[in-house]
Amino acid sequence: MRTIVITGGTDGMGAALARHYLRGGDRVAVIGRSRTKFEALIATVSGEDPSAAARAEFIAADLSLVGDARRVVDRLSAGYERIDALALAASFIRQRRHATAEGHEASWALFFLSKYLFVTGLAPLLRAAERPVIVNTAVPGARPDAIDFADPEMTSGFTFKRSNAQQRRANELLGILATGDNPGLSYVTWGPARLVRSGFAGEVGTGMRVTAAVLGTLLGQPSESAVRPIIHLIDAPEPGRAAYRGAAKLALPAGDHDEKDALRLAAAVEAGLSSNG
Repeated sequence: MRTIVITGGTDGMGAALARHYLRGGDRVAVIGRSRTKFEALIATVSGEDPSAAARAEFIAADLSLVGDARRVVDRLSAGYERIDALALAASFIRQRRHATAEGHEASWALFFLSKYLFVTGLAPLLRAAERPVIVNTAVPGARPDAIDFADPEMTSGFTFKRSNAQQRRANELLGILATGDNPGLSYVTWGPARLVRSGFAGEVGTGMRVTAAVLGTLLGQPSESAVRPIIHLIDAPEPGRAAYRGAAKLALPAGDHDEKDALRLAAAVEAGLSSNG
């Protein structure tokens, strides 16, 4: 029995992955904000397999909060001997800069700081697995200069476009750190090939919300279809870094300073986490 950990596991693609692996007999830890949604998910799967509930664990957390991310890492570390697959799928879109109660920029905290804490904090459990894999739903392909190392939380000059590009680049560099620590690890940055028909979570303008709803309905694929490439990547992992859009493998972005930038990013993150407690 494998152990699969899924952030954002009560909605959209995360929930589709949770249903798939519970139906397949695996143990699944679901991290999300809504126990009600988790219980509905379990009810659906338990109707097909009564053992699913015993193999599922829900951990309530808001992963835009560093304290919650650390608490989840501690709980997983205490409760599991290994993690075979870590799917990082939590999402909440913000068009404007928002500071959390901890003082971090919310999008940076959710889309990178929490992932950094999961990847680094759960590294021993991933090393304990025979074929460990991380699938990070951070669309690959950001430009190499997307990170402002002097101000990664974008206290000035914040735009949605800059924030998104920085998160994507940071998650690519996180793969360098993760595979350097564990050469047997498969680390994949992944984005869907086309729109996914799922609930839209976020604080955005009416225009973006309406556009997403209309295009998602007309052109979007169901979450169960969208996650099929992720399932393949988890079930047949290849050690090292990789990038995908849907089922199509992409060339990894490569720059002359990638290794140095990865270390620089880690130093900036650790300094920021220390200063904010």
